[in-house]
Amino acid sequence: MFIQTESTPNPATLKFLPGQTVLENGTADFPSAEAAEISPLAARVFGVSGVVGVFFGHDFVTITKNDATDWDHVKPALLGVIMEHFQSGKPVMLEDVASSGHADHVGEDGVIVDQIKELLDSRVRPAVAQDGGDITFYGFDKGIVYLQMQGACAGCPSSTMTLKMGIENLLRHYIPEVTEVRPVDT
Repeated sequence: MFIQTESTPNPATLKFLPGQTVLENGTADFPSAEAAEISPLAARVFGVSGVVGVFFGHDFVTITKNDATDWDHVKPALLGVIMEHFQSGKPVMLEDVASSGHADHVGEDGVIVDQIKELLDSRVRPAVAQDGGDITFYGFDKGIVYLQMQGACAGCPSSTMTLKMGIENLLRHYIPEVTEVRPVDT
């Protein structure tokens, strides 16, 4: 088994491509070791010193390290953990908790929210997945779209620029009711 790695715009995050499916549907975000208890793979990754976040996409694993840890020191251990897991035949997840990521919205703005989600799914999420992350709908209130950033996008130095110059402009162009885009921390 050969695992490729790719850098991401976030210097604290590296994308690992095991050459096979990680999640059949949706994504899974593990911002802590406690959250990783439902995933044997994520739990093992958190066992490597310096890991502070794990994110699964369809065919990749994104890992975020703390600032004190150097990639040269942890990358070999992470490659070993990922390879051993996939060779073991154990499941990536103990439960089917992967989701589309989008929060539900109840209210009179349902049509607008559906348009927002469609644009995110068709134009934004595929691009950020290439960088090892995900951006999902969190809420809409009085023209403001709230988005949750995951994986390489969470904490990325260029995420504010991506939100403001890219996603906000896209949504405002297609949906006049959108006036601003803001990130949320969960």
